[in-house]
Amino acid sequence: MKISILGGAGLMGAGIVRDLVSDRAIVDISTIRICDTSRERMDSLIADLGDSRLELFDLDVTDPARLAEAISAADLCINCVPTLLGFQMTIFEAALSARVAYMDLGGLGTFTVKQIAEHERFKAAGVTAVVGVGADPGMSNVICRAVADELDTIEKINLYWAAELTGDENPILMPPYSVSTVLAEYAHPSTQFFGGKHVECAPMTGREVLDLPEPWGRCEFMYSPHSEQLTVPLADGIRDKGIQEFTWKLHLPHREHEAWVGLVKAGFGDFNDPVEIGGVSVKPLDVLNAVIQRNIARNPHRIPQQESSEIHFAIGRGMKDGKPVEVRYEVIVTPDEMYAPYVDAGTSMSASIAAQLVLKNPKRPGVWAPEEYFTAADFFPELEKRKFKVSHSVKAL
Repeated sequence: MKISILGGAGLMGAGIVRDLVSDRAIVDISTIRICDTSRERMDSLIADLGDSRLELFDLDVTDPARLAEAISAADLCINCVPTLLGFQMTIFEAALSARVAYMDLGGLGTFTVKQIAEHERFKAAGVTAVVGVGADPGMSNVICRAVADELDTIEKINLYWAAELTGDENPILMPPYSVSTVLAEYAHPSTQFFGGKHVECAPMTGREVLDLPEPWGRCEFMYSPHSEQLTVPLADGIRDKGIQEFTWKLHLPHREHEAWVGLVKAGFGDFNDPVEIGGVSVKPLDVLNAVIQRNIARNPHRIPQQESSEIHFAIGRGMKDGKPVEVRYEVIVTPDEMYAPYVDAGTSMSASIAAQLVLKNPKRPGVWAPEEYFTAADFFPELEKRKFKVSHSVKAL
């Protein structure tokens, strides 16, 4: 089977490639076409992995012919190009035109809704697309599916993600993922689901404090824009069970949280709105990215060794066998030497799992969210193979 990964030498794309060529693969992959704008990053990745199945492709998504060539003859196109660069729908449509199965890591909700609206077009063309498949969204959606499947009727499902760093405090700001994505999570309104309908909530609202096991401890969560709350409560097997509430909340490590709050206060939330400096129009995002990367490059000796731990969990309430219950599923990712080459093992490995399940099982034409396409029975064993800890509990209320 042939896979084209657009943005394949970036932070997430490179991680997906690493997992696909590992001994954890469950499908026979003949070619992985790494498509990226940076020949330097691609050469570095292929030199590091040394796998003969890898081929390099200089990507220009603004050139329709070049984009079509990148996708052509693939069994699956994985879009890892950052959403806020503005090419999400262009690549999505290119996959449809090429009749190639499509997958991406998410569209911050807005693009996810636009993509799912094209379900009938993809179905009629016999093309499969699964959108928003990384860790959050992606694995998180499957966690919600697992919760919903244990309830006969659903009152609510609340979904959370928390990260924590252990080790000496880092004096250098290290973005956990794309800077534009973090800023959007802090600065943009989010859509949550209350009273059986979607409701817009202001940025950084919905604050809730939960006590979690170490190393997270006491965590404050907040709403942020994501795609899970736009798709999960509308999915078959969830909507029809009467769900009235669905929320998604985020917690980043305390010091990093303060930094992003400060940047939003300084005006970087409007990161794509140009400012004029010395007669030159520049985007705040471009300036911030450049400064952050320069700071990291100049200060490697000041960056301490830190380890990141993540917990993804969903808590559902409803009725089971005529009795009110609370169902909880969680996936914990703690430091392991397996994750050392990855920037974000949770996202990269979850996306790799999803891609392989799309290729392994008969494809279902149309545009799907992860909770509609994957089962926990298929997904969770693959997580455990990668040393993610999956657990669940059911508590009578």
